[in-house]
Amino acid sequence: MAQHATDTLLELKQKVGSCIDEAKDRLHRLSKDIWSCPELAYEERKSHDRLVTFFSEEKGWTVDSHFKLETAFRAIWGPVGGKENNNVINVGFLSEYDALPGIGHACGHNLIAEIGAAAAIGLKALVENTPDFPVPVQVTVLGTPAEEDGGGKIDLIRERAFDGMDVVFMAHPSQEDASWLPDVAEHDVIVRYHGKASHAAAYPWEGVNALDAAVLAYNNLSVLRQQLKPDWRIHGIIKHGGVKPNIIPAYTELEYYLRTPLRKDLPTIKAKAEMCFRAAAMATGCEVELEFARNAFHNVLRNPTLHGLYEVNGKALGMEFTTDEDVLKNTSGSTDFGNVSFIVPGIHPYFYIGSDALNHTEEYTVAAGDDKAQFYTLRAAKALAMTALDVLLCPELLQRAREELKEANLKEERALRGASEAKHCGGAAQH
Repeated sequence: MAQHATDTLLELKQKVGSCIDEAKDRLHRLSKDIWSCPELAYEERKSHDRLVTFFSEEKGWTVDSHFKLETAFRAIWGPVGGKENNNVINVGFLSEYDALPGIGHACGHNLIAEIGAAAAIGLKALVENTPDFPVPVQVTVLGTPAEEDGGGKIDLIRERAFDGMDVVFMAHPSQEDASWLPDVAEHDVIVRYHGKASHAAAYPWEGVNALDAAVLAYNNLSVLRQQLKPDWRIHGIIKHGGVKPNIIPAYTELEYYLRTPLRKDLPTIKAKAEMCFRAAAMATGCEVELEFARNAFHNVLRNPTLHGLYEVNGKALGMEFTTDEDVLKNTSGSTDFGNVSFIVPGIHPYFYIGSDALNHTEEYTVAAGDDKAQFYTLRAAKALAMTALDVLLCPELLQRAREELKEANLKEERALRGASEAKHCGGAAQH
């Protein structure tokens, strides 16, 4: 890139940060309002309405208040800039806003909502106030519900909500700054055992104990872990274990999460877990019902170009990216952004919020609502907006990000075929 163009890009990056700072008070109010009213997956009506109102009151945005899902929305600005024969580049930012049961915004989704809004309005303000901006730009914000339970982004993919986006950005609160962490594939399952009630003291032999089945299943899975790969995860709870000690439980219910680093291995871990669940039913004489979640979460694909750009921009803003190998290589959580990463070039970096509290704890809920988190949240928003400018003004970077996505998908497809062939070969083996 020529020196003049480099200087111009640096100047624009400084300006986009200033645009975000100019909106910091109303962004803080937005975040605080969402934090103060935690709502569960697919029920985020007040948070959804607050975000819809926010964009409706910002000049220039076209808002679809119930986009594909009841508590999803879309806000669009543009296209603006460039010449008639230029192709419009549609830059997407995602906002999440669902909370956790019992402990509120212990994963900081109020900050994710704020970052999506901040980066979007910052980029919009910069482009519309830059005469002769060289590229025609459209900025799209998607409000994506139900990340904690259900996978709203996967529902939106199914409804083709991401069609037309060239690149997509979001960022997630954590204990450190990291451009990428190994978010893994996941599929959830509800297991229901149906037995027969009886008096537990007078004639227990007349009952069929569904709690025994649940306990056996729990222990089966605990034993199974010895045979799993080190980075595979199975964890769950008994949601319903009976109603009274002197009644043989006629019904029990478990919920389990099954995780593997790559989506290709999900069918294998599901098959192993299913055998454990069914064996418990057979041993106790219970009937078993398995209900796998409608949506399976994919692992997040790494996009070296976009992640590298984010790190450069983050460091320019003072971020200190973790170099801890235990953090960078060990299994992280799961997110429905993984599914998005298979269809649109994008990133899902993690950012420090000024606290060492762990996600999904009451302490993190407090940290996510603390005023101290605002500096770090807006810093991450600036890094996203700066990265968007990189791909807008350097077409070769966007093309490279697209090629990396294509290559990553081909690699995943080969891995899926390999896993399928290995399964068929294994089934034909003689003992």
